[in-house]
Amino acid sequence: MTRILYLLTLGIVFTHCQGQDFDITAFGAVNSASVLSTKQIQQTIDEASKHKNGRVIVPKGNFLTGSLTLHSNVELHLKKGAILLGSTNVDDYYALSRTTATYNWKSLILCINDSNVKISGQGIIDGQGHELAQRIDDLFYEGKLDSSLYQFKEKRPKAHVRPQLIQFVNCTDVAIESVTIKNAASWVQVYDLCNNLRIRNVTVESVSYWNNDGIDIIDCKNVVISDSKINASDDGICVKSYKRNQDHQPICDNIHIYNCKVRSSASAVKLGTSSFGGFKNVVIENIKVYDTYRSAIAIESWETGIIENVLVRNIQASNTGNALFIRLNKRPIYDHLPSGSINNVMIQNIKCVVPFVQPDLYYDLRGPALPFFHNIFPISISGYPDNRVTNISIDNIHVIYPGKGSSTYVNAPISRLQNIPERIEEYPEFSMFGELPAWGLYARHCDGISITNARFKIKSPDYRPAFVFDDVLNLNLTNIKIKGDSKENGIIRSPQNP
Repeated sequence: MTRILYLLTLGIVFTHCQGQDFDITAFGAVNSASVLSTKQIQQTIDEASKHKNGRVIVPKGNFLTGSLTLHSNVELHLKKGAILLGSTNVDDYYALSRTTATYNWKSLILCINDSNVKISGQGIIDGQGHELAQRIDDLFYEGKLDSSLYQFKEKRPKAHVRPQLIQFVNCTDVAIESVTIKNAASWVQVYDLCNNLRIRNVTVESVSYWNNDGIDIIDCKNVVISDSKINASDDGICVKSYKRNQDHQPICDNIHIYNCKVRSSASAVKLGTSSFGGFKNVVIENIKVYDTYRSAIAIESWETGIIENVLVRNIQASNTGNALFIRLNKRPIYDHLPSGSINNVMIQNIKCVVPFVQPDLYYDLRGPALPFFHNIFPISISGYPDNRVTNISIDNIHVIYPGKGSSTYVNAPISRLQNIPERIEEYPEFSMFGELPAWGLYARHCDGISITNARFKIKSPDYRPAFVFDDVLNLNLTNIKIKGDSKENGIIRSPQNP
């Protein structure tokens, strides 16, 4: 097996030096939660941009605003006690123009084609997303929002109709530090085609509405996300890709995520789902996950994405629905393009406790209930018949499951492995195959899986074996301990395995 040596630890140096301060109240911004100060705050930003490294000061108080555009060499600094309130009127927002953005959505704070830009301070950016989304929802029922912009099944406006909080596109040398970002109507913060991005000591508290991804990184290079706390009603930290370079290699490159605490009603840290180009040279380490509905770590290539050289280590997940999900598949609409791949993924030092009930059961916004009966889902690693996941190394993993899997409730016996659906074209989720025949780990269509120093435990009996390997080549298992399972054969290899 090809081993990952050590991925680059990024040392991004942000060059912004504080220059002249520009207080928004000096330009007429009003400390009020009901008086709009968009024009006055934008004038402050524009004036600061005329000076080298100007700093826009938001003082203590409540300042209501619609969309704002930042510029090069400007720092937006929110003092302690400062609250930048997003308007609850969608007409106060706009989207970027002349843009290469993957998603050209309305946002509260926007920046395009600029460099040396910073958002800092101990203040709060509050999108008032619940109220804003509800007002947009009312527009539909009043006949003022076209039905094509509404999700009838989910009974809410589509995500792109609801403004985001932060969107940076094609920017260089960006720093987001120490602020609290909360209550988005849609995605919280999006960084698209950016280079040299640092997000540090940021708090995201956004469970006010649906699609509240905590941080979305799209086709960026040289990214550090560290020392942050994320509580999101969708994916916590999500790295996405829509573009490849001329050599058909991923643009999303050199990503380091560490020392973060994440709670999500989807997955905590995720590569994908959008994965047209893919991801390479990614380090995810020292992450604490709690009360998360789906996976602590999800690595997914759904379109044609190339995923390679990924190191995940030191993950502690409590009350989380799934420890690890790795999935390679391909949508038929991309059959004319080269297939994606997942290769060289190293997983080290993972501990996860999986509950019997839905992990986010007591939150206002929860992960969607599944439309079929199932027992607890195991870790799953899967490719498809014509394209295997390759070179996966897992060392020192400890997963505790509740057990209680009953064949009376739903049955997926080893004798019917061939009945497990491939679902090559479907949206990847750890529950996508339905009931799986293992309680601990299920792998299919892989080449080169090495698992060492693994401890898997169930608290109550489960009718399924601990591990099932179906069509897995070059499998190496060393020092595997299975506790709480009295079955003689806890590890099943299908006949396709050598």
